Amino acid sequence: MVIAACIVFYFALLRMTNISEVFGKIYQVLKPIIYGLVIAYLLNPIVKLVDTHFEPWIKRKFPRIKNAGGISRGAGILLAIVVMFALIVALCNMMIPELYRSIRDMILTVPSQLNRFIGKMTEVMSTDQSTIGQMAEAVLKEASDALQTWMRTDLLNQVNVLMSNLTVGVINIVKELCYVLIGVIVSVYVLFSKEKFASQCKKLVYAIMRPSRANMVLHLTIKSNEIFGGFIIGKIIDSAIIGVLCFVGLSILDMPYTMLVSVIVGVTNVIPFFGPYIGAIPSAVLILLSDPKMGIYFIVFVFLLQQLDGNIIGPKILGDSTGLSAFWVVFSILFGGGMFGFVGMILGVPTFAVIYYIVKMLVNHQLENHTLPTDTGAYDQFVSL
Repeated sequence: MVIAACIVFYFALLRMTNISEVFGKIYQVLKPIIYGLVIAYLLNPIVKLVDTHFEPWIKRKFPRIKNAGGISRGAGILLAIVVMFALIVALCNMMIPELYRSIRDMILTVPSQLNRFIGKMTEVMSTDQSTIGQMAEAVLKEASDALQTWMRTDLLNQVNVLMSNLTVGVINIVKELCYVLIGVIVSVYVLFSKEKFASQCKKLVYAIMRPSRANMVLHLTIKSNEIFGGFIIGKIIDSAIIGVLCFVGLSILDMPYTMLVSVIVGVTNVIPFFGPYIGAIPSAVLILLSDPKMGIYFIVFVFLLQQLDGNIIGPKILGDSTGLSAFWVVFSILFGGGMFGFVGMILGVPTFAVIYYIVKMLVNHQLENHTLPTDTGAYDQFVSL
């Protein structure tokens, strides 16, 4: 068996490109199902909330109705879908016009702001006749010439390429929207029959494994759902709150690109640990080019906002949903981002939290079998067992 497994693994490595193409094709075919499962997972808390309160009310007020559970489930799914589409429409109505104005103003004003900034820097450098000042002036002039050349040549070519691929991009967007709509339909069926699907999965697990291992698999499944659900849904709520607070604060301070910067800060806040810095750096550069004083105010504001999020809002919403230390959070973000990009940075923390929980459970089980303590503090280097 070991030799056969090694041979299969060797030939799998040789045919890795073909295997990845097959999995990519399967993914494309199953994409609407995957979207449906993701949508159902995100809408499930609303459905559970409605089932918890609405079904007992129907049974109490209308005892003759036999299908109270089905009525409650249908009402919960309808409410969840209405809330989802209402949020999408409201966000689009609020964000798209503001984003359009911000991006248009940025395209029209950033080149002149950049030239004005370079002119001021050149003027400052010209007053310094030292060797360092002359070198800095030469480097700044070269950078300005290179930027202008890039904008005249490469940027124009990129715009032409973008315009030529615009039709393909529109087709892809329409195709993805069709996948999402099919996914919404799939999510309705999944939410209606989620208990049946769960029972079928349990039946399959108990049919394949002996009861002790099946119980372990189900326990890990429940724990994984707690970690992923608590982290992802909590992080979405936390990022939405941070985006709204950022928009309110920037509007009060009357800063430029208010909606664009708020969207950047809110979206990047989904990424743990590094997200605030990823969103704050380009936003600060944009505001600095428009108004250096406002840029300094923005940096201070974002710092205070992230302190509020890290010490008050985040712990209240997320709690200790992952159980990881700061080192393992950074490790999981870097590893997940390096392997799977943006999605890996978001899902790396809960995925590693599940792996960490499994390893911890196995280690503690082995220590208990050896009649050794499971507390990490008992294994200090100054303590002999």
